Amino acid sequence: MNNFFETFDDNPFHQYLGLTLVRAEVDFVQLRLQKTSTTPWGIGGSVNGGVLATMIDMAGVAAVFTQEPRGSEPAGTADLSVTYLRQAQGRWLDAEARVVKRGRQLCTIDVRILNDEQTLCVIGRVLYALKAKD
Repeated sequence: MNNFFETFDDNPFHQYLGLTLVRAEVDFVQLRLQKTSTTPWGIGGSVNGGVLATMIDMAGVAAVFTQEPRGSEPAGTADLSVTYLRQAQGRWLDAEARVVKRGRQLCTIDVRILNDEQTLCVIGRVLYALKAKD
């Protein structure tokens, strides 16, 4: 793996959210959001939908970085879709991201967010853009 993962847990934004790296393998990442009293909440005390969308984006980006893109460099998230299936309750939430396809300009990543009882709460898809190296 690369520097992206060595410093993931130290990123101030990740620390603010309580987001940590659990596992990273080629084309797969598992991130965990530890719910605390400062976690932004939504209806019924569930985790806020914006936080869940952020988890999908961060997990998708991390999955892309499990391999060094050949002949290209990161350009950012091109598209993000989120489907909320149920309230995200629990002591923690895991985002599991898997790269479905690596293209020259776009990577497609599917993400699932499960709670501490392994109940599927949210599904998402990230299209991550790459650009040719100069």
